[in-house]
Amino acid sequence: MPTGSNPSLPLPKSDWAALIPHAGSMCLLDEVVGWDAAGVHARTDSHRRADHPLRSDDRLRALHLCEYGAQAMAVHGGLVARAAGGAAKPGYLVSLREVELHVARIDDLAGTLDVHAERLLGGEGSWQYAFRVEHRGALLASGRAAVMQARERGPR
Repeated sequence: MPTGSNPSLPLPKSDWAALIPHAGSMCLLDEVVGWDAAGVHARTDSHRRADHPLRSDDRLRALHLCEYGAQAMAVHGGLVARAAGGAAKPGYLVSLREVELHVARIDDLAGTLDVHAERLLGGEGSWQYAFRVEHRGALLASGRAAVMQARERGPR
């Protein structure tokens, strides 16, 4: 588990929200409780919000935990880039693999979700991560995700 390369942990959303493309209610994570070059550990209570943007039929399905994992990946990339004196370039989630869901829904879970993302590979414009989401120590979802950097468009 990342222990953090920032001594002022946890990091509130106001510290890192500008580093990622997700905004407003679609920024699903609340705080970063640990991070290092290899990964990030974030927490959130957003799954219980009645106005959750991914909620449908008055439910928030476990499939949406993949989005929580993807956002943790984005936060990690932003924090690593900032620590190196730069900014993360936009990327696209291009695949999910080996996704396992251990519950059907998450809006009925009292308490905080722990969201972990670990960078497995990274190179010129692409990254692979493993993610997992837990609730009170129980695994809710896990999987792997690949991200590719958005291509810069030249003048037309």
